[in-house]
Amino acid sequence: MTYVNDSSQEQKWVRTKVVAGDHVIIPKIELEDANADAFLESYVSDLTTIPLDTSKPLWEVHLLDLKTSDAQNVVVLKIHHSVGDGMSLMSLVHACTRKTSNHEELPSLPNENRLSSKSMAGYSRLIWMVMLVWNTLCDALKFIATTMFLKDTDTPIKGDFRLSKSKRMCLVHRTVDLEDIKLIKNAMKMTVNDVLLGVAQAALSEYLERRYGEKEKKAGEHESKRNSSNMLKEIRLRACLLDLANMMAKGSKCKWGNWIGYMLFPLSLALHDDPLEHLRRVKSIIQRKKNSLEALLTFTSTKILIKMLGVVVSLMIHNSSLF
Repeated sequence: MTYVNDSSQEQKWVRTKVVAGDHVIIPKIELEDANADAFLESYVSDLTTIPLDTSKPLWEVHLLDLKTSDAQNVVVLKIHHSVGDGMSLMSLVHACTRKTSNHEELPSLPNENRLSSKSMAGYSRLIWMVMLVWNTLCDALKFIATTMFLKDTDTPIKGDFRLSKSKRMCLVHRTVDLEDIKLIKNAMKMTVNDVLLGVAQAALSEYLERRYGEKEKKAGEHESKRNSSNMLKEIRLRACLLDLANMMAKGSKCKWGNWIGYMLFPLSLALHDDPLEHLRRVKSIIQRKKNSLEALLTFTSTKILIKMLGVVVSLMIHNSSLF
């Protein structure tokens, strides 16, 4: 399928013949003494400045004969969001993998560890319901405030999507050992996603402290650290979380496509002597988010707005305080 304008200048999908050769790109690479990892990051960053050809299906596969510190060769997929949302693409990657213990089985996804109301006594169930309503109400008010005026703090990591599409984005990646993540997960009694979110929070704290802490270098070491910690606490930075396990569960009634319900996760930026404190804070927030209907609320409200206003909603969200 490809996206075109008809005689009335309205955009619509039309069936087209896919020529694989038009989508597979094999660049000629001459590194000489250049760093392969740096070249890869620069190559992917440059791709963000080149729009996809709208005369053919909106996807490309770049095959790089490039040996990096992590792989013998590299494949880069460039896919327009209209071809498939993040859930669909993640499920495709999931379907292409197998368990190391059994090459015939798909990797298992963690089950949602919500507290079942059937297992609770009457008093505990009442408390659980009260907390569910309270958390949902608080999250709803924060969501409304975010769409209207409660913006994230302007920082070097906050992108401006209103800039020209030709602006080059810098993409950086790191590879971590999954066994190390599992070791922390088991010790802290968390999920892999919780650990990764905690690590990201710690990394962002260190990065922003370095970027904003330059002015404090002239002060004493103890005073500088205290001022940096206070500065980080004043930064409002949030992430959007989606639930892949529910979408991919067998027999799930969740819809695929651009039916998105998400949660706004407030990142707690701070400098801690104990790095595990980041994980504890993430775990605490995630547990509270699980006892909330925020994802259902955001999905329902977006669905209603789309029915009422159509594609204008995307422009509203694009220009709202969410970005």
